[in-house]
Amino acid sequence: MYLMVPDDFDDSHADSQVHAMARKMFFGSVMAEPFEKAAQWIAENDVRLSDTSWEIAPADEEFPYVLSLYFTFEDDHKEG
Repeated sequence: MYLMVPDDFDDSHADSQVHAMARKMFFGSVMAEPFEKAAQWIAENDVRLSDTSWEIAPADEEFPYVLSLYFTFEDDHKEG
């Protein structure tokens, strides 16, 4: 995946640097289910978590509990 920014975009300052981030959603019919799924997924993937969010959809939804993980694939051990 690529993040497209204008050629003249200046991200040399810490306040304006571009950092790619992804979101993965985990759904469940009971509150614990999204957390269990997320814990397993995190254990299987080399990601760095940045944030989370929790939503409860209307009760008539099949999977009303939603945990979103925001993460990066950025490698902290870059050469150079």
